Amino acid sequence: QVHVVESGGGLVQPGGSLTLSCVASENIFRLYGLGWHRQAPGKEREWIGTIDSKGTTFYMNFATGRFSISRDNDWKTVYLQMNNLEREGPAVYYCMSGGCWGRGTQVTVSS
Repeated sequence: QVHVVESGGGLVQPGGSLTLSCVASENIFRLYGLGWHRQAPGKEREWIGTIDSKGTTFYMNFATGRFSISRDNDWKTVYLQMNNLEREGPAVYYCMSGGCWGRGTQVTVSS
């Protein structure tokens, strides 16, 4: 069974930046690409953006210009760089690849 694990969450001040990472127990990112999602308390999980197997990235409107998805050269780690974290409330951020979801990492924006 493939495991996907997010890391890098935490407390960040309004206007600050944070980078999340996602790794998998097998090299599936190269095949399936990866999507980042988030879920705020009491809300539906929402898609943030995706990097496909060719390295092309796609983003929801709210993420365009502030969030950036990238990968390392070996496709072992995929990152979500988040800048100007001001409007976001607390949420759990998830990565998903090939149908495999991680358990998420909590991000809280607060002064």
